[in-house]
Amino acid sequence: MTELRRLTVFTGGASGRNQVHREATRRLGAALAEAGIAVVYGGGRVGLMGTIADSALEAGGEVIGVIPEVLVEREVAHEGLTDLEVVPDMHARKARMAQLGDAFVALPGGMGTLEELFEVWTWQYLGIHAKPVALYSPEGFWDPLLAMIDHQVAEGFIADWRRDALVTAADPDQLISQLQAWRPPAHDHSGSGPLR
Repeated sequence: MTELRRLTVFTGGASGRNQVHREATRRLGAALAEAGIAVVYGGGRVGLMGTIADSALEAGGEVIGVIPEVLVEREVAHEGLTDLEVVPDMHARKARMAQLGDAFVALPGGMGTLEELFEVWTWQYLGIHAKPVALYSPEGFWDPLLAMIDHQVAEGFIADWRRDALVTAADPDQLISQLQAWRPPAHDHSGSGPLR
């Protein structure tokens, strides 16, 4: 079982074209606040990053932003957070967000969201942390990525137990309950190679 006090959220600085993703992000922010789970995120006020922060704050939740100096200088920092930590660079930001969260979730987003997701999922495999990693997938947003991961499993590049450890949910309550119920996977490395 995972004690879920803070959830580190990876998502886009853009809102995307589909209103569904903005509404799903709003619902998640509110649900996290109502469950007493703080949001840790990249500290921005724009895009879905701003949406998750604003919705959690409006519902009375705690929101901790971690933002590199360069983005503060570009005036994209959210000024109304519970706490805003300014760090030197992107590497420090990711390390601090990983340290603060009890679990990780990728919402709809772009390149940065993918990069953050794969880093913490790889860290989980390597034993750098033992925290759940999830995809929040309203209207199947992450289905094409999951199909690619399943292809990698079928081709022998990712072990099936590794795929099974990745939480996937389409609504806030499902996401929260799966993260709270998550346990580190039992696995067998025999014959699987060093990165499977």
